[in-house]
Amino acid sequence: MASMASTPWAAGTHLGPYELLAPLGAGGMGEVWKARDTRIDRTVAIKRLKTEHLERFKREARAIAALNHPHICQLYDLGPDYLVMEYVEGVPIPSSLAAPEAVRLAIQIAAALEEAHAKGIIHRDLKPANILNTSKGVKLLDFGLAKMEASPASADDTLSMALTEPGVIMGTVAYMSPEQAQGFPVDARSDVFSFGAVLYEMLSGRRAFRGQTAIATITAVVKEDPAPVGTSPALQSLVGRCLAKQPSQRFQTIADVKAALEQIGQVEDAPRPSIAVLPFANMSGDKEQEYFSDGLAEEIINVLAHIPDLRVIARTSAFAFKGQNTDIRRIAETLGVTHVLEGSVRKAGNRVRVTAQLITAHDGSHIWSERFDREMEDVFAIQDEIAEAIAAALKMRLSPDRSARRHIPPLPAWEAILKARHYMQKWTWEASARGKQCYLEAIELDPQFALAHCELGLLYFVMATENQVPAREAAALMNDEARKALRIDPSLGEAHAVLALVAVLDYDWKEAGPQFELALAHEPVSPLVRYFYSSFYLCSVGRMPEAKEQLERALREDPLNLLLRISPGMFLLGTGDPAGEAELLKVLDLNENAWIAMLWLGSYYQMLGRTQEALTFAERAYSLVPNATGFVAAYLQGSGDAERAKAMLATLGSEDTYGVPAQHFLYHMACEEADVAAYWLEKSIEQRDTRAPWHLPRVFGTTFISSPYWPKLAKMMNLPSPANNGGG
Repeated sequence: MASMASTPWAAGTHLGPYELLAPLGAGGMGEVWKARDTRIDRTVAIKRLKTEHLERFKREARAIAALNHPHICQLYDLGPDYLVMEYVEGVPIPSSLAAPEAVRLAIQIAAALEEAHAKGIIHRDLKPANILNTSKGVKLLDFGLAKMEASPASADDTLSMALTEPGVIMGTVAYMSPEQAQGFPVDARSDVFSFGAVLYEMLSGRRAFRGQTAIATITAVVKEDPAPVGTSPALQSLVGRCLAKQPSQRFQTIADVKAALEQIGQVEDAPRPSIAVLPFANMSGDKEQEYFSDGLAEEIINVLAHIPDLRVIARTSAFAFKGQNTDIRRIAETLGVTHVLEGSVRKAGNRVRVTAQLITAHDGSHIWSERFDREMEDVFAIQDEIAEAIAAALKMRLSPDRSARRHIPPLPAWEAILKARHYMQKWTWEASARGKQCYLEAIELDPQFALAHCELGLLYFVMATENQVPAREAAALMNDEARKALRIDPSLGEAHAVLALVAVLDYDWKEAGPQFELALAHEPVSPLVRYFYSSFYLCSVGRMPEAKEQLERALREDPLNLLLRISPGMFLLGTGDPAGEAELLKVLDLNENAWIAMLWLGSYYQMLGRTQEALTFAERAYSLVPNATGFVAAYLQGSGDAERAKAMLATLGSEDTYGVPAQHFLYHMACEEADVAAYWLEKSIEQRDTRAPWHLPRVFGTTFISSPYWPKLAKMMNLPSPANNGGG
């Protein structure tokens, strides 16, 4: 086959029997194209390398040709400056996986490396981008930096490339072994280290080593130990051994790693103990004391969350059955748990009586019960005793550091924060205002209550998102609360979540990402924090697969949380997938007042020309929140009622009022006036509207981001190039 080294490739070009179809990607070493083998009508991938990388090209050809394994990309043919390879449909290996799934995929990766090492081939560039997850399992790609064991080459060329090639700087050095990062010769144990870094990220959702520059990242690889990955002791030990700085202290072969993973996998595949703590019944005869019984159950949830191998359902889902007298076994089946804790609280004066019983889900049998009659000051001890009794009954143990961070506030401050959380579950403007006052009261009673500062900071973000507080005002308040919290407790992950959201409000994605990683660095991580990370950061910067993974993880812990349940439908409709309609209708089946679902469904029906259905949903939402004004006006206009539409718009007031430009944007988008809508979105961006990066431009699918107005607006928000922003 003739070389086409000097000829630009284009769709339709033929390389012998291969017809180029579309580019798949390009980087420092060359380009990859999707192509068709016209002889047998087979789709292939063709990788063409730049002239200066032909030696690496030949090395990759020799490496891949020597390998034949179901989890390694297959080589079909060879040209003078290109490879013809198996076309693999998949996505980069996901992160933040549940341990059993991570172990399953890791075993496949290890098996592929075992095959390569058996042929004397070291990969030397193992990282998530080079591992695709397909419908049939993983595929290991890109042996461009592979080294034959007998080759005299050292790690120098790898490091040199990592520091000089565009797009490779951070992506490669973060997964290098210490010896590779320092330019020393490497062997198979270097791949063991890189494998450990990949597995760490699969489990935790964050890189094991990172820095602001390539040199800083290398320093972390060589000198620093990553934070605990937050999984079972056996899996944590395996990851730690893979990441040992000295090769002699690691697993000596990838086969040993695979064997250890298979042993762990047998344990991980067993049913994982799980529990739902139902709201404790208020036996005080005073409905105003309900916050206390709910709060006691929530505090027990928080303590149980520090049992490493126990899946604990979050408050929102566990409390969804409150007042329904639902059978325990039905609750357990719905939430997917093996155990349920229920109880009651009677508070009288300075005395409290708490009863609790732990129930096995499959047959409803009691395996532990206890009654506590104590002074109110002993309520924290009661929480601990219940958690410890549950751990003992389930033959598990509480994390030894669970009390190290725990601040014991004065009872009045604790009761104030319980009231705040009680209001926050209602998701109304009035409840938010009352919750804010309770948080402020808790902080006034105990200025050292770090968690109260964090929760107040998160509330300010919610209020900005719902147009109750201007974003700039909210950002200043959030920053103040987060800084106070960190001065009290520098290890508090929730404070970093607040700072991440401050950066989101400023469209500072370079700051938001690392702050979110710090927030996720210590288990347990609140499902709400995962939601904010997914919906306001990952979606905005176009990392949709990761956004979906974080959301799925949050839903496993809080499956009935309406805010989380709405997001899959939003993700689907926002990326042009009509399957989102069914997801959002399921949400309305769960809660007929889920107004966010109504607005997204209304916009979808408007795009389909079903204006009356759109108007019905918008008016239902408007009866609950003012945020639906723009939608209602547009759908009235579309149904021919221009007078009412005009009257609705008049209620919005001055365009300088925070949130008003967003309503005008939605109105003009629904009226298919993209040019005017662009003007109003620009005004929303200037107001730092939390929904401007992803939610607003996606409410009507991909229509607006495909318009000529989007690139300029995306640049105003420091977003990635439109081609990479928010794809599905």
